[in-house]
Amino acid sequence: MRALDDIDLRIITALQKNAKATANELAEAVGLSPSPCARRVRLLEDAGVIKGYTIVVDQKKLGLPISAFASIKLERQREDDLDRFSQAVSRWAEVVDCYLMTGQRDYLMRIVVRDLEAYERFIKDKLTRLDNIASIETSFALGQVKRSEVLPMQAGR
Repeated sequence: MRALDDIDLRIITALQKNAKATANELAEAVGLSPSPCARRVRLLEDAGVIKGYTIVVDQKKLGLPISAFASIKLERQREDDLDRFSQAVSRWAEVVDCYLMTGQRDYLMRIVVRDLEAYERFIKDKLTRLDNIASIETSFALGQVKRSEVLPMQAGR
C-alpha cells in the first residue's frame, strides 16, 4: 500500500461525512475529475483502507433506547480464553462494540437493548454462561453527548 496523500485523506473525509455522495459530488468535493476520483476510491477499497459502507440509525427510533457499558474481567487471560470470549461476543447482536482493554478490566462492551429486562436476559442467558468470567460491571448511558464515525484525519499525520 502506498502512503496516503492529501487527496486520499480528502476522499476519506468526504465519504465519512456522506457515503451516499455520487461520484460527481465526491470528485467535486475533493477537486478531481470523476474518473481519477473513482479510481482512487477503488484503490482505497482494495487496500482495505475503506472497509465498507454503512448507515447510522437512531437506536431509540428502532425501540432500542438502552446503551449499557459492561466491563468484563476474565479469570484467566490466556490466548485461547481471549479467543473463546471474542468468538462468543461476535455472535451476539446486542453487543455493538467490544474492545480488548488494558488496565483493571479485560473487555469493554457496549450493549444495546430495548429495556432493563432485555439487558438482564442478555446477562443471564449469554454473558454469565461463558466460562472464565470473573466479574461484570455495568454502567448505563443517561444520554449521548457525541457519537461519530468520522476519524480525525489530520491527527495521525
